[in-house]
Amino acid sequence: MFYTAESIEHLAEQFAQLPGIGRKTAHRLALYVLKLSRDEVVAFAKALVDVKDKVRYCSICSNITETDPCGICSNPKREQTSICVVEEPNDVLAIEKTHEFKGLYHVLGGALSPLDGVGPEDLRVKELLQRMSDSVEEVILAMNPNVEGEATTLYLSKLLKPLTVKVTRIARGLPVGSDLEFADEATLSRALEGRITL
Repeated sequence: MFYTAESIEHLAEQFAQLPGIGRKTAHRLALYVLKLSRDEVVAFAKALVDVKDKVRYCSICSNITETDPCGICSNPKREQTSICVVEEPNDVLAIEKTHEFKGLYHVLGGALSPLDGVGPEDLRVKELLQRMSDSVEEVILAMNPNVEGEATTLYLSKLLKPLTVKVTRIARGLPVGSDLEFADEATLSRALEGRITL
């Protein structure tokens, strides 16, 4: 039987909790940390703690930020007439990489998933509705192209239709079942340009 140091096992267990990290990779990462200098490990640990201590959600759009409001919401050059609604902060980053969208964002914090017990009250839907003002002309629904994303798009479009705002969705072109954060910039650009009115 193979035995290793208890602290290595504990570190491997921590790495294994991260998404996409299996047991083997977790052990490999733990052993890599062992090879680092103490200063490098302290810097790594500080970066982890800083993320927990400094990063929060923007009080306007719910994107992650260190300043409130975030850099996008506080930028006077952003178009105040359109809001792009996404599921997670990763989606904001993916769309920003395209350099196509110049408006504001709203991060829901997930998607509707009745099987997982996620309903409208678990998302930042109420906050989105509070942002609807005379200056908002268009709401772009940019949900992931999967069952939960489609359900969320349908729910939000019905909720927003009675308001005097144009409701669009990003065009198809993203593979069904994938996430926005993994799409390339060209695909996302085409999807934004070809959005359709609901």
